[in-house]
Amino acid sequence: MKSLSREKKPDLILLLVTLLLVTIGTVMIYSSSSILATEKFRDGQFFLKKQIFFLFLGLGVMVLTTRIPYYKLRKLAWPVIAASGILLCALWIPHLGIRAGGAVRWLNLGVFSFQVSEMVKVALILFLAHFLTEKVNHVREFRQGMLIPLGVTGVLVGLILLQPDFGTTVILALLAFLMIYMAGGRIVYLTGLVALFFPVALWLLLHKSYRLARLTVFLDPWKDPRHSGFQIIQSLISFGSGGPFGVGIGDGMQKLFYLPEPHTDFILSVIAEESGFIGVGLILFLYIILIVRGFQISLKAPDLFGNLMGAGLTMMLALEAFINIAGVMGLIPLKGLALPFLSYGGTSLMMSLVAVGILLNISSYES
Repeated sequence: MKSLSREKKPDLILLLVTLLLVTIGTVMIYSSSSILATEKFRDGQFFLKKQIFFLFLGLGVMVLTTRIPYYKLRKLAWPVIAASGILLCALWIPHLGIRAGGAVRWLNLGVFSFQVSEMVKVALILFLAHFLTEKVNHVREFRQGMLIPLGVTGVLVGLILLQPDFGTTVILALLAFLMIYMAGGRIVYLTGLVALFFPVALWLLLHKSYRLARLTVFLDPWKDPRHSGFQIIQSLISFGSGGPFGVGIGDGMQKLFYLPEPHTDFILSVIAEESGFIGVGLILFLYIILIVRGFQISLKAPDLFGNLMGAGLTMMLALEAFINIAGVMGLIPLKGLALPFLSYGGTSLMMSLVAVGILLNISSYES
């Protein structure tokens, strides 16, 4: 493993865009959650205080990841992926796993809870970047180059499906396939696997009534406006109510117990109502800059590990942002994924900042 030297400072544009997004997110979390927090906890700043705690913790970890040379992270690839599998299994230990909304996704750490699947995304990207770099001369061979990455991804996907979390499994599968393809994996093998597992994915979609309901609601939300279609209808009302400039920060009505989870999955809907087309346009513009800079950094990385790691982290943020934004706008079926940097959620925020920290690290090296 060769040692590389830093040639320049970390990417300033990526850093500024990230800081602007988390600032907007913090303001909008307070705006969207204060009424709900007062009702549930008698403290209008309850969610804001927790998010600020994780924000400073995440910024600290982000700074740390900019200091450690990114290529040294390769030593952590196997330990981190093993720890991810162990933590996913630990969710089923009584009093450790927290069941909420019919799913077991959070690990009880006493002071706060931790969503393991958020860590798994970054861990899988790190592992794939390391393994595919190591096996670059064999990546076109199924047994020597592709079997282990696909097998590890399959185990993690299976454990996350048990929670259940169909959306995260889709993201993990997409990340694995895209990274293997970027490393030189044969498209014929990858398309063959997609064809092989498509019936399984279809069965998983149709097997659970709530997943099928999301699909039917996407096709016609007005068929059941008071139940299955309620969420997306309220989200669309939020977008329609905002107009060009919005009703004003803090003055939105949909967050007053009309829009479910206004500070998490539907925070963009609150932004749309309170800041209008201009506000949503700004958010989209910032995400586009972040994604473009991320891919530019990955392309300029001095080695294959940096290429794959940077591209994987950028794709992770891009997929999460696209699925959330398209879902709340009614362009695809709804899926409960956080909007990176904006949605309330400590684990999601921390892992997004870790991803940016690694990208900033890679950007300080020249190819």
